[in-house]
This record gives sequence, C-alpha cells and structure tokens, in this order.
Amino acid sequence: MKSRTRTLSFVLAYVLLVMVMFLLPAFSASDYSLVQNTTSQLGAQATPNAWIMNITFVALGLSSIVAGWKFLKNYWIQQIILVVFGFSLVMVAIYRHAPIDITVGYDNHQHRIHSLFASITGFSFTVFAFSMAFVFKHMYDRWIAMLVGIFAVLLSILMFSIADFAGIWQRMIFVMSFGWLIYIFSSKRKKKL
Repeated sequence: MKSRTRTLSFVLAYVLLVMVMFLLPAFSASDYSLVQNTTSQLGAQATPNAWIMNITFVALGLSSIVAGWKFLKNYWIQQIILVVFGFSLVMVAIYRHAPIDITVGYDNHQHRIHSLFASITGFSFTVFAFSMAFVFKHMYDRWIAMLVGIFAVLLSILMFSIADFAGIWQRMIFVMSFGWLIYIFSSKRKKKL
C-alpha cells in the first residue's frame, strides 16, 4: 500500500469520526447529550445505532497503525506505542460501554474491559505524543508534540473534573489528536524525522 493511500485511509477515518461524533447523537439514545456524553456512550451496549460509532473506532484504530507504521520505520518504540494505541481503540469497539440508561440490562464485565481499553488508548496516545518530541529534528515539531501531549492530559483531567462537559472535552481531544496524527504522518513530514 502506497504512503498516499495509507494517509488517505486515515484521513477518511478521521472525517468519518468527525461526522459521527457530531451527527450520530441525533440518532442515538433519546437522553444522549453531545455536551455531557462521550463517544464511548454512542457505541454503548443497548444503544441505537451504536454499531456506527464502533465501526468508526475500528477504522481509526487500524488506519492509524497503517498510516504510521512505515512513517515510523526507524523508531520501533514509537511503532510499539502506536500499535498499542490503535489496538486498544479497536478493543474499545469490541468491549462496549454501559448504556446511558443503566436500568437497561447490560454486561458490567464488558463495560469494565471497555474502560480499561479506553484508558490504555488515552495513556498510549499521550506517551506517543511526548515520545515524538524526542524524534523530530526541528524544534517547532518537538514543541507541537509536547503541546499535544499536554493538552491531551489537561482535557482528560477536565473530562473527570468538569464531567458535565465530558462530551465536549473528549471531542476536543479526538479532533486535536487525530488531526495531529494526520499532520505528522503526511509524506511531507517524513523529512522532519
């Protein structure tokens, strides 16, 4: 698969993510709030149209690995972190979050595994961003990588400390994180390593 094709598949998965994050709530659980609820809750157990969010998670996880693998060919540590990130995102789709309405029957074991993989996804992305600061040659790219890592941490903290806006904070993380990954995995960035 050519570099351009790998990047294009990742860009398409990103476009799908943005559309699904902002449009699917209208077709999800009636009490779903774009402001309060997370994307995991869009893909939750016993939730209408959850399969759409879960396919999006799988597409993002796999395409991020494919887009970044060759780009990082001389950096095996970053490759491993990227695989952990992408794989855990796929697992988030397989093991699903509890529904918003917990009076509906659901599998709590599956929810706990989902939460574990969601945490691994966030942690591995943050480690990846900080690790890229040591890979780039140019100071500008190093600073951007550090800032992305810092914002990922701060927005994650906001998700738990100001939970009424968890949906907004998480969507900001996703737009920033995957946008940055597309930026660094573009063929023009290869010269910067």
